[in-house]
Amino acid sequence: MSDSNPLHHHRHISIWGVAALGIGSMVGAGVFALLGQIAINVRGDTWIAFVLAGIAALFSGYSYARLSAVYPSRGGVTDFFALGMGSPVVERALACLYLITLILTLALIAKAFGAYAARILHQPEHSDWVNIYATGIMVLLTIINLLGSKTVGRVELVLVAVKLIILFLFIVVGAITLKPSMLDVHQDVSSSMMFSSIGLAFFAYSGFGLMASASADVSNPEKDMPRAFMLAIGLVIVLYVVLALVVLGNVSPEDLIKYTDTAVAQAAAPILGSFGFFLVSVAALFATASSIVANVFSMLNVSKEMGGSGILPSAFRQTMFAGGSKGFFLLIALVMLLTNFFNLSFIANVASATFLACYIAVFVVCWRRRKACHANALLLAIGFIFMVGIFTTFIAEMIMLAFGYNVGHWQVPFCLAWQLAGVNRIPITLTSRNRCLQPFQAG
Repeated sequence: MSDSNPLHHHRHISIWGVAALGIGSMVGAGVFALLGQIAINVRGDTWIAFVLAGIAALFSGYSYARLSAVYPSRGGVTDFFALGMGSPVVERALACLYLITLILTLALIAKAFGAYAARILHQPEHSDWVNIYATGIMVLLTIINLLGSKTVGRVELVLVAVKLIILFLFIVVGAITLKPSMLDVHQDVSSSMMFSSIGLAFFAYSGFGLMASASADVSNPEKDMPRAFMLAIGLVIVLYVVLALVVLGNVSPEDLIKYTDTAVAQAAAPILGSFGFFLVSVAALFATASSIVANVFSMLNVSKEMGGSGILPSAFRQTMFAGGSKGFFLLIALVMLLTNFFNLSFIANVASATFLACYIAVFVVCWRRRKACHANALLLAIGFIFMVGIFTTFIAEMIMLAFGYNVGHWQVPFCLAWQLAGVNRIPITLTSRNRCLQPFQAG
């Protein structure tokens, strides 16, 4: 663990800076696709799905918050595994799986940034500029991360502020034109459909775990980390619920089906015209950029801690430039390689399952350390049941799809979650038969 005194001089991130890391990671471009798909499944009950998924995120965030408060570490979740999994092999395996998930997440988010940038600045959107912008943003935001945690906190605050201001403007204008009668459109929703939609909505909150990597850079983690987790998740719940109401109050059911993956932009179009679609695309750029900052910050700290503990080779202990290890720069190069030359959709499918497994493992660790963490056993038990339910249903859908079972309409969310899990920020388009989902091809 890295909670010793030598770290104290690095503790420069405020509670708002930590919360910004979480919000920046959670509110990514994927929510623009997720919201439309969930709305198709449960229509007027979309906001309920986001509330229930948010509650699950609060329970999960509680376990992270208690561990971060008592065991502050730059390794975050990877160091948590060493606290209570009981087997060095399992601990190392989970830590490596989490690092792999970060690498894949960064590659997918960078690709999404490139796609949005090319869409705004160039015609056609399927251009070679996608990879150029994706690589450029990775270089720029990696440099920013190497400038120190204080700079990261400030940059993330700016990115998150701009993103939220744009969404706030959209919400305010959308609320004015909102048609309450459209919110009364309900349909008979089966429990399986609602549960699958809640599972899908949970992925829109999943980035909060990255905040744990900032705990060693907070001056008073015992006090500030729980507040930062609850603040970030709470604000995002409110944002998602209001955004869902605005979209459903402005977009007809017919248009929801027609423009599933751009539902938010479709809601902006009648309100603000073509400028509305442009505005939403700009918000997506800031969303992906802030998410890249948060994920690079986490990968930098996690890889350094794993190198120091011997899980990763000595290259992760050899500092090259501005505090970055040789191994870290190799990981950044790997991210760029994946972004430019590989189709990541299948790999992301596998990473999604490991992502959920890591979240469940954190509950196990917090349960075993609940006395030292001053954690409430009942809250941990309820949260664990929530997460196991989401994970079990998700895996069941994966198996059905893998063995070629016919995927009905209610099962489509898990096809989408397959692409978004651990990433939840890449544009998605449905195939005409709704049997599976294909990633947005950025070039």
